[in-house]
Formats: sequence, structure tokens, C-alpha cells
Amino acid sequence: MTLLPVPHTAIIVVAAGSGTRLEAGAPKAFVGIDARSILRHALDGVFAAAPAQVVVVAPEGFEGDAATELREAAGARGDLGRVVTGGRTRQESVAAGLAALWGDARTVLVHDAARALTPPELIDAVAAAVTAEAGVIPALPVVDTLKRVEGDAVAAPVDRSALAAAQTPQGFPREPLESAYAAALASGVEYTDDAALFAAAGHPVRRIPGAARAFKITTPDDLERARHLLAAERPAAAPSPSTLDRSGVPLVGIGTDVHAFGGDGDLWLAGLEWPGEPALSGHSDGDAVAHAIVDALLGAAGLGDIGEHFGTAHPEYAGAHADAFLRRTRELLSAAGFAIGNVSAQFQSNRPRFSARRAEAEQALSSALGGAPVTVTATTTDGLGFPGRGEGVSVTAVALVVRVGDPSASVRG
Repeated sequence: MTLLPVPHTAIIVVAAGSGTRLEAGAPKAFVGIDARSILRHALDGVFAAAPAQVVVVAPEGFEGDAATELREAAGARGDLGRVVTGGRTRQESVAAGLAALWGDARTVLVHDAARALTPPELIDAVAAAVTAEAGVIPALPVVDTLKRVEGDAVAAPVDRSALAAAQTPQGFPREPLESAYAAALASGVEYTDDAALFAAAGHPVRRIPGAARAFKITTPDDLERARHLLAAERPAAAPSPSTLDRSGVPLVGIGTDVHAFGGDGDLWLAGLEWPGEPALSGHSDGDAVAHAIVDALLGAAGLGDIGEHFGTAHPEYAGAHADAFLRRTRELLSAAGFAIGNVSAQFQSNRPRFSARRAEAEQALSSALGGAPVTVTATTTDGLGFPGRGEGVSVTAVALVVRVGDPSASVRG
């Protein structure tokens, strides 16, 4: 048996924030960027760097989710990781991470999981730059013109040459960092980042060049930026037997979905709200028509299924309506080189009475899909099965997609 050397570097990955500005309805670190969460992407970068002890600080109640992400990212290096529960503030969370470090760790990096796309090369550069006396932060020059304001009035310009935008991971010698944290917790003073806390204790902090990809995911726009970056970098899938040497041939997908009545509020179906009708239950709003359409489109393009892109691993879609699902699906298809030809869906249910709002529903769904034609029909089952008993809704959808640039790209319907 070969014993691997114990690393002298430890990385505390802070993932305990609530993420209220992200408006995802769940702790930020567990919101999906693509099929993987923000935390998983951050850990992928950490484990691609040089070996280090990794401590993930998770929100209370999410320790199991964090452990799963850690285990999958670590692979064969799983023995280097552990999960601890965070505190009420970021400083308390980092302190919890410090308390979990092995005795061998001499250099400590503190990293925000929200900087999910941080390159592993930057992580290694920070660790290498830490000395026995000085901490290190990665930082980027400030490029925007800055103004000092007083209310709505612009008071004066600010010299940006003396400013830098700090990133993470921030690296420190362990013993001075622990002492600085003990002093900060005793004083009750909250610092904006670990470098400020370390400097307040009288220790020097140096900077090294940061990385553009180490931006912090804070708002929905930041999340979309991360998604577009990853989509642009995703390698093209190898042609499947069904599409090999079939350029110019439209591709067809089928999707089905079933939801039971019993959700909260009013019914959402086919992209519309139906006041006074019983709601469908589900992770989102239960719109079985929209969900079947999503599966049909993803299946036609060979991009997986609705569970992969919108399931419970993506809490930002909890309670979301059809337009959010369909717009995101259109983005996924576009990034993979597909255009939508047309979609047809039929649902089976005794309610709601659909014919009077058919055109309205088709317009709403079509708009969310960028104008692609959508037809929706409804039928009953003459009292047979769960739709006939009024227990829920069953939907089947068929979608046609074409490769962008193919001769058939103009096909509509």
C-alpha cells in the first residue's frame, strides 16, 4: 500500500450563503448553472488544482447535499474532503472551516463557492504566493470610471489607478489567520473579506493578478453569464446513429408528462393561469403541457431531458412558469446549433375548458419559444383512467427541430 503525502495546503470553500439576490429560492451554492450546481463547479476547479485538504462550509440542513457534491468532484481524492456546518455570518462560517483543518495544514486558502468558474491555475498561484508573514489576494484592475456621490449628486471623480477588485481564493499563513479570526470574533467586528480581517490584525497582504472567470455569481445576470460561458465551451456532441449523415433532415422528439391535481393556488396549464381551477402539483407550477414540450424539444436535439436541466437539483425553477422553462430550452437548443421548427401538444383532462383560450395559450407558448409555431389540443377520455376520474392531466408533445444552416431550417409546420 502506498501512502500519499499529506498536503500542507487547505482550502475552505464557503458555501453557506443564502443567495437572496440570486432570487432562486434556495441557497446559492446549490443552484444549477447547467447540469451541475454552482458548488459542484467550484469544487471541480478546486480538485483540478494541486492536492489540498478541502473543507466545504454548508448551510444548516444542506450538509448532505454538499457531501454528495464533494464526493463526486473529489473522485479518488475523496479522503481530502469534509463538510462542516456554517454559522450565522460569513466570518462564523470561515471560523467553522478553520476549526476543521488538519494539523498538517500550514497555508489556508479561503474561497467563495459563488466564484464557481475560478481557474485551477489561479488557485495554485495564490497558494504558491503565500509566505509565512503575508497573505495574498487575486485582484483585477478597475476598468470602470468611478465617481464619489452624495445622494443623487456626483461629488467628485475617484482615481481608479489606486483601486483593484478583489477575488478569491485568498491565501494566508495558517497561524496568523487563526489568531486574526479569534480577535475578530471576540471584537464582534464584521469585515468585508478575509484580507481585510487579516490586515486589521496588523499583517501584510499582497496581490497577484486575478482572472476574469473568477467573477462572483450574485445576481440572475451573473448566473446567465456563467451559463453562456459554459455553453460556449461545451464540445459538440458526437453524431448519434439517428443523425449521422442526415444533414438537412428535420429531427423529431416526443415528450410526455403527467401531473396530479393537488398543488397550491390556481391552475397553470399551457402557459396560462386558470383562476378558480385546481392547481397541479409539481416542483415548479405543474404545467404539464410546457413540461412535455420541453422534453420533446430536448429529446429531438439529443440534449437530455427535463429532469437534467430543470429538476430538483435546480431549485431556481421551483414555482417557475412555462415561459421560464421554454425560454431556457430555446437557449439550450440554440447553443447546440438547433432551431425549432414547430411543436404540437395534446392534453387529456376533464378540465379546464380549453377551446375558448386555445389561441391565447398557443401565442404564449410560441412567444416563449421565439416565435416557433405551437399548437395545443385537448381531449377527454370518456371517464377512463386517472384523467377521466379528474385526478390529473396527461400530456403528449411532438417537436421538430433542425440544425441551424440546414436546407430545412426554414421548415415551419
